[in-house]
Amino acid sequence: MSEFLADGLELFAGICVRDYDQALPWYEALFGMPPTFVAHPTEGVWEVAPHRWLVVEQRPERAGFSVQTLFVDDLEARVAAIASRGIESSTTETYEEGTRKVIYLDPDGNEIGFGGNPA
Repeated sequence: MSEFLADGLELFAGICVRDYDQALPWYEALFGMPPTFVAHPTEGVWEVAPHRWLVVEQRPERAGFSVQTLFVDDLEARVAAIASRGIESSTTETYEEGTRKVIYLDPDGNEIGFGGNPA
């Protein structure tokens, strides 16, 4: 493993939104919880796995251009849980050998996908 990928690396992937206060309820429903921590009044951070963070930040000039994919073991359960909180997917893509990606679009058009291998 290269020094760049050595232990201690933290990943912060960013999603820019026009209005944080309006985006926050959507992301809380998507993830099923409030942010793990609030960095400042217009930036919330969710720990999606150890040392892997998704940052939602108010930056109107950059809103709507993010594409993030989280690969999970329990895709069907994850999609069902998100639907139970009132968020429906925009599209689903199926790749070779049955790998799937379920795509959600936030109110600004940012793409958050959940991918998984076939059962």
